[in-house]
Amino acid sequence: MSDLCDIAVIGLEVMGRNLALNIESRGYKVAVYNRTTEKMEKFIEGPAKGKRIVGCRTLEELVKALARPRKVMMMVKAGPAVDDLIEQLIPLLEPGDILIDGGNTHFADTERRTQYVESKGLLYIGTGVSGGEEGALKGPSLMPGGSEKAWPFVKPIFQAIAAKVGPNKDIPCCDWVGPRGAGHYVKMVHNGIEYGDMQLIAEAYWLLKHALGASNDELYDIFDQWNRGELNSYLIEITRDIFSVIDKETGQYLVDLILDKAGAKGTGKWMSQDALDLGIPSTLVTEAVHARNLSALKSERVRAAEILHGPRGGRYEGDRRAFIEEIRQALYASKIVSYAQGFVQLREAAKEYKWPLNFGSIAMLWRGGCIIRAVFLERIKEAFDENPQLENLLLAPYFRQAVEKAQSAWRHVVTVAVQLGIPIPAFATALTYYDGYRSAVLPANLIQAQRDYFGAHTYERIDKPGQGPFHTDWLSERRTPKESTT
Repeated sequence: MSDLCDIAVIGLEVMGRNLALNIESRGYKVAVYNRTTEKMEKFIEGPAKGKRIVGCRTLEELVKALARPRKVMMMVKAGPAVDDLIEQLIPLLEPGDILIDGGNTHFADTERRTQYVESKGLLYIGTGVSGGEEGALKGPSLMPGGSEKAWPFVKPIFQAIAAKVGPNKDIPCCDWVGPRGAGHYVKMVHNGIEYGDMQLIAEAYWLLKHALGASNDELYDIFDQWNRGELNSYLIEITRDIFSVIDKETGQYLVDLILDKAGAKGTGKWMSQDALDLGIPSTLVTEAVHARNLSALKSERVRAAEILHGPRGGRYEGDRRAFIEEIRQALYASKIVSYAQGFVQLREAAKEYKWPLNFGSIAMLWRGGCIIRAVFLERIKEAFDENPQLENLLLAPYFRQAVEKAQSAWRHVVTVAVQLGIPIPAFATALTYYDGYRSAVLPANLIQAQRDYFGAHTYERIDKPGQGPFHTDWLSERRTPKESTT
């Protein structure tokens, strides 16, 4: 039996450490390296003590410790640090060895790096890793893409450490996604949907708190109940838990002491930017990104609150229990829109970047281990299994019926929020997208006329399909306005 290590992990921050421990716990021997040697030694003498984890002081030592083909997983900060590390590793490796980037990397960088590393005779994998610290340790969702020849060599390890779902908990939330940057793209869309989910849940919370005056104890009970039905998910579960935590120092609920400024790492913005490039209306993630940006303007908002006026402090006067149920339905319908937009973007990205994505399989990658894991992802897989060419999840029978059932409640919730002056950007944009998508005719004819008027951009005509394009000299054809008599 070889005494060489099965895989290496470079970068021993929390995610790297926990992944190394997870891999070792599944029966593999792991070599680890960190640029700061002290951090590696502390890990070896601490959590890794007594385990089949070998600490290495140099990259040369790390590479020598690995069985062929060498598998090196980089868990370092996305960006130039990854390129620098690749350049250091290439001279130390041999043809067929595998470099793996498990960071939150922009998919375009993975596209470029895959081609570059392959040109050096090596193989490259860019894999999304979702689930946070706990997921990395106990079972994350993994979304690998890149050099397909590398997949058989890492598949046993990746599927061993991934979260498991299914009746017998034997289906790994890890499968090959596609070539080059496909894995990191799928992770980017996962994160974008996560942005939307979190914003929707925050808006539901704000409505319950301010329109109904719900206490934190009541909020706990409401979210606990919601988590027992079709909204069952990791994010609903942790939201429930948050409402129960008391700050030991003050004796107050901790959530009420947290400053209302939401941070971001950029992956939601990446999804929104690529949606614009693809011409896809991923409105919910875009609105969620803007909501975080608006929250960051805390000092401005405090000043504006003293100057700008609107409805303030009003409560919903109708049936309280019924309105809670309506908020739940509005949240579910909006959540469906969020996922529908995400899968539309995946469809268009697959066309643009020539990736053979399997959308049902992607849904199951997210069924466990990751942040957006939810029961209804199984419904998404069923929808794509039934119709692999499905244009939009809203057209699948289950989701169409679910949204139609929730539609009256959804509209009422948005109306009440507007009347009370409670901001609900994600609820509102989800409903607006739904109404726009179900409209056979939109007012874009006027926009195209305006574009032709000021810029000769031309237009098509509904009475002359396939002909054109057409242009009108609007100035000469217009009616001249009468002179004002006042």
